[in-house]
Amino acid sequence: MTAMEFLPVLFMIAGVVLVTGVTLFVSSLLRPSNPYPAKNMPYECGMDAAGEAAAGRFRVPFFILAILLVVFDVEAMFLFPWAVVLKEIGLVGYIEMFIFILLLLVGFAYAWLKGALEWEA
Repeated sequence: MTAMEFLPVLFMIAGVVLVTGVTLFVSSLLRPSNPYPAKNMPYECGMDAAGEAAAGRFRVPFFILAILLVVFDVEAMFLFPWAVVLKEIGLVGYIEMFIFILLLLVGFAYAWLKGALEWEA
């Protein structure tokens, strides 16, 4: 591969960076800017923060479960194309996917043993 083959990609990256920069610059010129204390105060769903939210401490089980869901969704995303080309990639591909699934199961077991899947603490 030569550097000339990557030139279209570099043009695309430069174009994206340019459009992003111009958009952010123009929007900073056009938007109204009038901060005041009530506007800068954090809120939840349009209501003033109360309870745990007022203290700034949130329980994280929901976020841990969401991250685990993403991890296993990515696993599923890799499993479908692998299953389609299994005959073409042969034994090496089968072993590699087995190792991949084994590592994910180790991570799942670790999360389970640490209590990441328990909602009530």
